[in-house]
Amino acid sequence: MPPLVSRRGILRGAAGFAGLSTTGAVSNLVRRDRPQLTHGVQSGDVTAGSAVVWTRSDRPARMFVQVPGVRTFRGPVLTAKSDFTGRVELSGLPAGESLDYRVVLADPDAHRAEGAHADGLLRTAPRRARDVRFLWSGDQSGQGWGRNPDLGGFPIYRAMLRRDPHFFLHSGDSIYADGPITGDVTLPDGRVYRNVLEEAKSHVAETLDDFRGAHRYNLGDDGMRAFLARTPMVCQWDDHEVSNNWYPGEILDDSRYTEKDIDVLKVRAYRAWTEYQPLSTRTVREHQIYRKVSYGPLLDVFILDMRTYRNDNTAGLEDGGISPDGGILGTEQARWLVRSLAASKATWKVIQADMPIGLVVPDGEAIEAVAQGKPGGPLGRERQIAWILREIKRRRIGNTVWLTADVHYTAAHHYDPARAAFQDFEPFWEFVSGPLHAGAFGPNDLDPTFGPQQVFAATPPRANTSPLEGSQFFGEVQIDGDSRAFTVHLRDLDGTSLWSRTLQAA
Repeated sequence: MPPLVSRRGILRGAAGFAGLSTTGAVSNLVRRDRPQLTHGVQSGDVTAGSAVVWTRSDRPARMFVQVPGVRTFRGPVLTAKSDFTGRVELSGLPAGESLDYRVVLADPDAHRAEGAHADGLLRTAPRRARDVRFLWSGDQSGQGWGRNPDLGGFPIYRAMLRRDPHFFLHSGDSIYADGPITGDVTLPDGRVYRNVLEEAKSHVAETLDDFRGAHRYNLGDDGMRAFLARTPMVCQWDDHEVSNNWYPGEILDDSRYTEKDIDVLKVRAYRAWTEYQPLSTRTVREHQIYRKVSYGPLLDVFILDMRTYRNDNTAGLEDGGISPDGGILGTEQARWLVRSLAASKATWKVIQADMPIGLVVPDGEAIEAVAQGKPGGPLGRERQIAWILREIKRRRIGNTVWLTADVHYTAAHHYDPARAAFQDFEPFWEFVSGPLHAGAFGPNDLDPTFGPQQVFAATPPRANTSPLEGSQFFGEVQIDGDSRAFTVHLRDLDGTSLWSRTLQAA
């Protein structure tokens, strides 16, 4: 697959900004008593004609976004109410193009884009079949492993930037609100893992500002900001944006917390998460993380929320036949997924799940994910997944692929009814990759209900291996615009492909 951005394109973007500077944009050599960008720029949920652009200021400021050849978008005033974060929704963009953009912060009452700025790049979805390359991973700054100056912060972002993807799927655990970063750690081999410390990460997050501070901590990394400035993101959340293994209505049994009601913490965490992600205003306003993002005729991405609507974590032994009701998605989301998959005209339908469906993930004596670890037919949350898989077969929905992270290693699982206790579905693949920068674990046990086979796995030598020792992973998908072939690479911390498989479109 050829490079996605040519030198000519980069020069064209630079020339575009040179033109803009004569009509308002100025260099970053601005007075320090005027608004400054503090945590870079991001874009997200890019379609053929639209995108969301995000930034944060150090004080009240008017946000502008300039797109050469399109127009200047006048955005909101960033205030303390949103921790000085803000977003602008771009519209009327040309399809299938690499677009430079510039975020400018001006005085709150300004009508011209004059002030400090930062530049980014986004690629709009094509309207015709073209090559597509995207990455996915999850799990950031977990288990006390924070920004390490000896590693240059979060090194995996430099490797991902070299892959030059169209976009990045973040599979959740974008922060570890429940995981303080408190000091240096001596590793088993005698080396010392050094952590950059900040007050916001010295304790579990409970207040709104605590949650905001955890997001600011991660965005303090130069490599992460550079990657996000040039790579649009599709984001979802999981448990650690709030607290480990949470479910609605839970009362925490954790002495570190003064606020034990998870529903109270969730409201604060959700607000901070939406303030710091490049999400559309509609997603934020409707409090609905699950959604579809289309990226041309070859790809639709279905982002799930396996946290907000789940039932309680139990032993997972409930029986009663397969059903869309309850489970890990909630009834409405499960029905939405099936309807949306059936309506999709895209060749490939990627289901971005924040948890795997075949790996057993325990929560003490209870079950945290889907698989309940027992042979035989579907039990507990498996009943809802069985219903979805049956409906995919019944409605003849082809070319579905599940992508996820969560378990802190990378693996490829093939599901086949010939090996399964529940057999009313078509074979499919699930690919797992992570963490981005957290303790490495695994492997987890596979549940036999849906007949999964582990075709490949890369796991650490012991539990909670630090990022200094490797075992950090991301996945890559390349879709060929001519053949429509879907190639998956599972890559390590340096970007080396450990395993790959090409799937042909049905």
